[in-house]
Amino acid sequence: MSAGRVIALVGAESTGKTTLARALAAQLPALTGAPVTWVGEWLREWCSREGRTPRSDEQAAIAAEQQRRIDAAAATHAWVVADTTPLMTAVYSALLFGDRSLLPLAAQAHHGYAATLLTAVDLPWQADGLMRDGAHVRAPVDRLVREALAAHGIVWSVVGGAGEARVAAALDALAPLLRAHAAPGTGLFTRLAEREAVHAAWTWVCSECDVPDCEHATRRQRRGA
Repeated sequence: MSAGRVIALVGAESTGKTTLARALAAQLPALTGAPVTWVGEWLREWCSREGRTPRSDEQAAIAAEQQRRIDAAAATHAWVVADTTPLMTAVYSALLFGDRSLLPLAAQAHHGYAATLLTAVDLPWQADGLMRDGAHVRAPVDRLVREALAAHGIVWSVVGGAGEARVAAALDALAPLLRAHAAPGTGLFTRLAEREAVHAAWTWVCSECDVPDCEHATRRQRRGA
């Protein structure tokens, strides 16, 4: 079979990437009628195994293993939801160690993904042992992720909201990609039609906020609408 389509989730810590990845992997089989899996964050396993966070010289191997796992999943499934990508390793490497060398290859990988979703910084921060640096790093990380995506010409959608609203926002963002693969009776086309009746198709461009309606407004204002 051909390589599966990868839906990549990126975003700062404690923004619900894992929860969203699991929810999408659970709902996409019914929408697509095809095999779906999700790939967890290798860094989480690495920190648990080593009992510490990685050094600067260990970042490249962690990024490579994350991509290897994504590729392996895509070789056996039609759809893969990736709970983080090498881009996040590259961003943290740049933020914590001043090393931006991992960014080009990490960004290049995103051009091979079917979609990139950026989780908004609109959820309460929660501690998670070695995996969390603190609420104060979320804004800088969010900014660096947006800058990297924009600098490398990667199209992304911001996903906000809490609980089921966050999942619904992700499915709305993915609807144009999924429409050709939707199973009958899923309601996907109805949801897409209703959304597009309010907001025409567009690309996320705002780097200042995480409110979808505000980003829509910003887009229209820049177009002079």
